[in-house]
Amino acid sequence: MPLLSFEDLDLGHGAQVVLPQLSLSFEAGEHVALLGQSGAGKSTLLSEIRRRLASQAAWCPQGHGLVPLLSVYHNVYMGRLERHSALANLLNLLHPNRQAWPVVEALCDELGLEGLIRRPVAALSGGQRQRVAIARALYQARHVFLGDEPFASVDPHQALRLLEHIKRRHETSIVALHQHRLALQEFDRVIGLRDGGVILDAPTRKLDIAHLDALYPDAAQTEAGSETSSQARIGAS
Repeated sequence: MPLLSFEDLDLGHGAQVVLPQLSLSFEAGEHVALLGQSGAGKSTLLSEIRRRLASQAAWCPQGHGLVPLLSVYHNVYMGRLERHSALANLLNLLHPNRQAWPVVEALCDELGLEGLIRRPVAALSGGQRQRVAIARALYQARHVFLGDEPFASVDPHQALRLLEHIKRRHETSIVALHQHRLALQEFDRVIGLRDGGVILDAPTRKLDIAHLDALYPDAAQTEAGSETSSQARIGAS
């Protein structure tokens, strides 16, 4: 079932076009990994997808987007702010909502945040903040999960566990990330962005690590340059 599509669309910021003449479609029920170097356009694409899907999509932004001085509970609760009145949200700051508290607590426990629900986000580690941001997105309880580097602050094992929770609750996900093995093993499809366009769009069963490494030429050049420099030093010695 088609979810959304772009046909010869210029995407960018104001007058700056990042992805010109983009043609791309997404299907409901698939889990898609967006890969590419920083600045390739992953965030730009996710922003437009989020705008189009609106209330259908849960959102986990790059950099977490948390309020450091508020507790874990209040940050997760913000996932459903629009479902309550302004007065109810204000009262929740003083006295946590009785219906929301156990739901948020159970979700936090499930994501490895046991005993931290009252703690200010400012007192958490980077990995814990990452899990709070994901918990807030899951708390939105929507059909589609959109994530911009949602696993950047956790190790591969934690990333896999968090992704399992995401996929269990969302029939469709579109996630920007850099973890190649995670993309190949846990997603149905990879879209690779480079030089202002889509240079790779294929089911993961047809891909291997080499295909994904080709999306990062600067890294390959840096690695080759380091190897050349090392060989030169060895020769000189």
